[in-house]
Amino acid sequence: MQSSHSRRFIVPKRLQGAARSWLEEGDRPPRTARLASSVVLVRDSAEGTETWLGYRPGNSPLGVVAFPGGSVQNTDHDTFDWFGPSVGQWAEMLGVDDFSVARAHVVAAIRELFEETGVLLAGSDATTVVEGTGTPDWTRAREAVAAQEIGFAELITKRGLGLRTDLLRPLVHWVTPEFAHRRFDTRYFAATLPVGQTPTLLPSKGVWGEWVLPARILKERDTSEFGDRIGAEDSRGLALPELLVPASEIILEKIAKAKGCIAYLNVKRSTHTYKAQLEDDGGQLWLRVEAPSAAPATEALATVPSAPPA
Repeated sequence: MQSSHSRRFIVPKRLQGAARSWLEEGDRPPRTARLASSVVLVRDSAEGTETWLGYRPGNSPLGVVAFPGGSVQNTDHDTFDWFGPSVGQWAEMLGVDDFSVARAHVVAAIRELFEETGVLLAGSDATTVVEGTGTPDWTRAREAVAAQEIGFAELITKRGLGLRTDLLRPLVHWVTPEFAHRRFDTRYFAATLPVGQTPTLLPSKGVWGEWVLPARILKERDTSEFGDRIGAEDSRGLALPELLVPASEIILEKIAKAKGCIAYLNVKRSTHTYKAQLEDDGGQLWLRVEAPSAAPATEALATVPSAPPA
């Protein structure tokens, strides 16, 4: 039997009203959690493994600062050329019985990554990845997909591409706490930055996005240095736990300990579902998370990404 351990995280001030209301009102049913996907983009640097984080305006269930991601859309069920593990294999890796749900999560992950960063995990065949996605033409395409003026499948098909789903790795499964007004049932994936691509903000929505060194910002965890650097009204003066959901903080900790991108991607992970439980400890609100103990790294995987990190 796999062992587990629990951790507690402070409930951010922006969520405490909803949390206290939930505790006071008792047995009301939680709001339905929307399916969502998020991608942890990583690359190697001289100082260690880096990841891309972006600012999210509004009260997002993914946090004020988060990895690229968002809700699964109806168009994520459209038809795509598909390179990589089969939908059935993805369902098994994600631990879901419904193949259509597994497929939609994978498509949404690739689409959201493209919309928010311009990084596109697609190619003309199973061995190529598109390059140069930072041009004005590709930026217009991102804007059109984000505004739902064109379907992601239509864009991919018109450009003679298929989704390189083999460049994704299943990471973890998180469900937003029951007290939240907006809830996500989120599948996190990981991917390395493909050669010839560079993350950029979406002009119509981007406020802040950067490569960060997790080890560094975790050292600043109890200060407002990171939030001040972002410079948004709801980030200035706030420490890291006020900006991130527990999922993001735990993922950053894992990246900080990783011995490079490939090692991080190839860790064997369980299909454990994380559901943070709300606790009131003498008036202080906490989120308790039960986590399985880490699984050992695999010896080698045949599906190591064929597009090495830049």
